[in-house]
Amino acid sequence: MDTHLQPVLEGLLKGRGIRHAVLAVESGDGSLCWTGAEGPADTAGRRMTPDTPYFIASVTKLHIAAVTLRLAERKLISLEGPLGEYLSSEVIHGLHVLDGVDRTHEISIRHLLAHASGLADYLEDKRKVGPRLIDQLTSEPDRSVPLAEVARVVREDLTPHFPPQDLDSGGRVRVRYSDTNFRLLMGIIEGVLDRPWHAVVRSELLEPLGLESTWAPGGEPLGTTVQPAALWAGATVLEVPGLMESLGDLYSTVSDQIAFLRAIVSGAVFDDPMTASQMSARWNAFGFDPTTPRLPGWPIEYGLGMMRFALPRWYTPFSPVPPVIGHTGSTGCWLFHCPGMDLYMCGGVDQVTAGALPFRATPRVLRAVAGR
Repeated sequence: MDTHLQPVLEGLLKGRGIRHAVLAVESGDGSLCWTGAEGPADTAGRRMTPDTPYFIASVTKLHIAAVTLRLAERKLISLEGPLGEYLSSEVIHGLHVLDGVDRTHEISIRHLLAHASGLADYLEDKRKVGPRLIDQLTSEPDRSVPLAEVARVVREDLTPHFPPQDLDSGGRVRVRYSDTNFRLLMGIIEGVLDRPWHAVVRSELLEPLGLESTWAPGGEPLGTTVQPAALWAGATVLEVPGLMESLGDLYSTVSDQIAFLRAIVSGAVFDDPMTASQMSARWNAFGFDPTTPRLPGWPIEYGLGMMRFALPRWYTPFSPVPPVIGHTGSTGCWLFHCPGMDLYMCGGVDQVTAGALPFRATPRVLRAVAGR
């Protein structure tokens, strides 16, 4: 299998601005377990290895969703509960005003998990004045972005895209990817447990699952601390620890991530294994929005904190690619399970311009494993 997967790994390095890559593929029964890494991990020339931690960006949404559902299991929150039950009025007032109507009170935790709130993306949506916030933050001196500022940007500088959707109807549900939804979920989690996110993820996920090489900025891994790989924005290394801590996205290794996704798929991360089925009970398709090309869109579908990616049959009529579930991140990272092949795959390139790469790499991995 090395002869099939090694070219896939090497192909990742051909992308513009990509310095290093890591890839891991495992079968559900353990008969296949392959990892590889190429390139320098940082500007000092340290080599990238399968054990080198790297930034997993929005793959972290799987972790946020898992913690949210764990809290719902313990009756600490209700998925149907409105934001006002968990966040202060200072944060949420006027957060969703569309055509003069304030619908903030209609937004539930389930809306956030499903990207069905209609709220604008505080990082990627174009503001009324000035650049996108993510472009501003990565070009100015490092600083944190507290939840109060997230809410202010959404309230004052952006406009909702649609009303909160009826998630109980059998009809079409409109969804649009928004980092705002999951920053609000993190705020809810921190408030309910009265602990910062890095401490929550440690006690709720890392310790129970024995994930020793994963941590949130502001915290530290359970095992030996290893310097993570550098994160690149084009030709520049991003060194913004304050921003990273406020975003809350994790650092991890491919082995820890696959172990985590196995726990999601099996339900082992929850008190009741059937809770996991909520994440994939209903898929709603993203639309195509040319104004935000870095946000996930068609043909990706979304459940509760989980993506489903399947190329249309007409796109690959002679070599159909089975669907995968999991999540990707804007820095060219991904964590997927292919139910049809019972295959887990994980990888990353640490380049903020490579957000679309996972959707090109995934079919190549599946075909390599199938021997095509």
